Amino acid sequence: MTAEYDFIIIGAGSAGCVLAERLSANGRHSVLILEAGGRGRSPWIALPLGYGKTFFDERVNWKYEAEPDAALAGRRAYWPRGKGVGGSGSINALVYARGLPHDFDDWEASGATGWGWDTVRETYEAMETQVAPDGTRVGSGAMHVQDVSDQIHPVNRHFFDAARELGLPLCDDLNGTTSEGATIYRINTRGGRRNSSARAFLKPALRRANVTLVTGAMVGQIGFDGRRAVSVEYHHRGTVKTVRAGREIILSAGSVASPCLLQISGIGPAEHLKSLGITPIMDAPHVGGNLQDHLGINYYFRATERTLNNELAPFLGKLRAALRYALTRRGPLALSVNQCGGYFRSSDGVNRVDQQLYFNPVTYTTAPNGSRSVIKPDPFPGFILGFQPSRPTSSGRIDLRANDSAAPPLIRPNSLATKEDRAQVIAGGRLCQRLITSTALSGLAASAMGEDLREMDDAAILEDFRHRSGTVFHPVGTCRMGADAASSVVDPGLRLHGIEGLRVVDASVFPNLTSANTNAPTMMLAHRAADLILAEI
Repeated sequence: MTAEYDFIIIGAGSAGCVLAERLSANGRHSVLILEAGGRGRSPWIALPLGYGKTFFDERVNWKYEAEPDAALAGRRAYWPRGKGVGGSGSINALVYARGLPHDFDDWEASGATGWGWDTVRETYEAMETQVAPDGTRVGSGAMHVQDVSDQIHPVNRHFFDAARELGLPLCDDLNGTTSEGATIYRINTRGGRRNSSARAFLKPALRRANVTLVTGAMVGQIGFDGRRAVSVEYHHRGTVKTVRAGREIILSAGSVASPCLLQISGIGPAEHLKSLGITPIMDAPHVGGNLQDHLGINYYFRATERTLNNELAPFLGKLRAALRYALTRRGPLALSVNQCGGYFRSSDGVNRVDQQLYFNPVTYTTAPNGSRSVIKPDPFPGFILGFQPSRPTSSGRIDLRANDSAAPPLIRPNSLATKEDRAQVIAGGRLCQRLITSTALSGLAASAMGEDLREMDDAAILEDFRHRSGTVFHPVGTCRMGADAASSVVDPGLRLHGIEGLRVVDASVFPNLTSANTNAPTMMLAHRAADLILAEI
């Protein structure tokens, strides 16, 4: 006999965990969550700085790779994605950024009615608890957002001094009413441990009798009765199982996997599906399209004073940091490597924020070829200054590679395809150049490690970006939300155009990329989506 649940959620990532809690809270609806990865119990997930260990760990990371990107010197970008409960929110660097009001007003203007800033802000406020350094709390939401200004490394003061020197604004809270300027990033931790949506939302939901989680469940396809989604077929422990949805199937597998699961189920560009031997149920050319992502670059410098390298590179330093964390849940292991940064306008003539900056009191080397599985601090003092253009205009695609949901996806970023995006790269490089040549940072920078931004002209900034930049791991838009099927995949209620009983709820529905890190907007989207779903019942 085929099991039936009111709601079947595909993917226990940042969005799926929120949905599971919200849809099951009233006790009236049975919820099944199918997760292809494991339970996410690695101690490196709970440890905030442990993402350096999960960055290349195939046990918790899908370790995708994009196709060669012509604008990035033909390089194949490494695309880490969370593999397990919590999704990419369990392996990210924890920066909690809501996004800027105009990001969401642009959503609404593009056809995502009801997703403007005023509504979105209310959802954030309902979802969050703001925690001050002294433990004072504002709000009662499950997502704890920690102010760690009392724990950051002292060397960060030079970044703020440089901002003041250049007349750039300073900001107390990136998510506050005034969000532009140099700031200390707030992170989603609780008691010094990662507070992903798995911990904040799914963990309490699993105590309810009406919630079932199945891990190691690789979904094969969604089944339809005409134009209504009714079932999900998945592979689990060597067998193929089918479950039915009494109310809805909700696809929350993320910007990479969600469009691929739609395509293998027969919904996508018809010619592409036919080329893979898949019979189209509905020709939906936008499924997999509108891919947007942040590209960023780091500039590395040796420092003239002690940085986090001095604390974490030596064995005894690691031991001291571990002991401090074990006793107090504080210190560098309780923080993100991205301690400071902020939203900035690259020049006075720009009418809104166009860059996000990072200042990290540490330098390290990564090697995606598997020769190093840890982000390892260098054995000398150093720091990083980096940037990413906030609102790129180029778009690419993610498509199914083969008639097999387990096959790696076909990721084609199409980076820097517009003149505007290339101009934004130069503008961001010039802004960082002004900062690093300020008196405040000139005194801290002993020498450049590799490429020296201080010596670059516009052409050199762009060329260096082409050869060294990489994804900042914020893919969105591949199942875009909009008013109609002519330009989008789902409607403002996140229902699939032309199909009943099926929604997509994850970052793939973003109409456009938000100005900074995408984990917070993804959880917000799921929180509000649950309200929309329950209102229709």
